[in-house]
Amino acid sequence: MPFNVLFLCTGNSARSILAEAAINHLAIGGEKFKGYSAGSHPKGTIHPLTLETLQQYHLPIAGLRSKSWSEFTLPDAPRLDFVFTVCDQAAAEPCPIWPGQPTTAHWGVPDPAAVQGTDDEQRRAFREAFLILRRRIELFACLPLDKLRGLALQERLDQIGHDHQDVPV
Repeated sequence: MPFNVLFLCTGNSARSILAEAAINHLAIGGEKFKGYSAGSHPKGTIHPLTLETLQQYHLPIAGLRSKSWSEFTLPDAPRLDFVFTVCDQAAAEPCPIWPGQPTTAHWGVPDPAAVQGTDDEQRRAFREAFLILRRRIELFACLPLDKLRGLALQERLDQIGHDHQDVPV
């Protein structure tokens, strides 16, 4: 059974969507992971540069949507194994109580949607956010999850979020 992984951000229009698409692409067929994303205050739409970035890296965009994290607290929601916050605002907000008490970590990434500047500067910010998240997800996917438990697993997840900030574009 795949591990269910939820990526949280405030607006669920950029970083968390990039991470959802990246983990689902990495886990082709959903054998190891099934990724989801949500926001504490979802925008209701996905930022156009999020979709452009995913298409640039040949990741599917079908089925992606901006949604509230409250969907994952409902009785029929998937059981979550991991919950990662990818922006500072969501990390500071009180999170819902997740059924099953999934392992959580903060993997903050600068908000590419907040970048003011030229079209090229904005595109670069989205690429950088995507590459950082993809690298963290790749590191996460390499962890021996069947052997790591409790504090050892938490330390590794926290380390992934603190390290690997700079990814060449």
